[in-house]
Amino acid sequence: MKLVITMSRRYGTGASRIAQELSERLGIPVYDKVNVEEELGRHTYESEVEVIKKLAEKPCIILGRCASEILKDQRNAFNIYVCADKEDRIRRIMGKENLTYEEASKKIEMTDQERADYYHEHTGKAWGDVNNYHMILNTSDLGLENCADILMKYFERQELI
Repeated sequence: MKLVITMSRRYGTGASRIAQELSERLGIPVYDKVNVEEELGRHTYESEVEVIKKLAEKPCIILGRCASEILKDQRNAFNIYVCADKEDRIRRIMGKENLTYEEASKKIEMTDQERADYYHEHTGKAWGDVNNYHMILNTSDLGLENCADILMKYFERQELI
């Protein structure tokens, strides 16, 4: 099966690291906002929806961009939502971006709100609603380093890979 993984995430959860780890293990590309916008600029696509559907014709991982909703009817799409406790997210962003506690906290709040607004604007649905995903991963509870292993074992057991 040509597995397409969509990954929605709260800011600072480490989801991009999980996606990169899966990408390396599965030998498939990861696409995010930058990649989608590059594709829009290079081709005559009218919308991100067209770009995402085109990218999903082959196995890949798509971070954000409402891909879980855009590809919801595709049988080969597996939708994941990654979350974490706010304190863990703040500490991760402080270390990654060399910010103070207050700066990291504000950035998390602002980025999460932007993502929620974007999702609602483009789908009419609530971002992070458990009904929109096949699996929810909490990196605070599971450990960032374990999430790719959990997903790989699940994909193997379900014979998705």
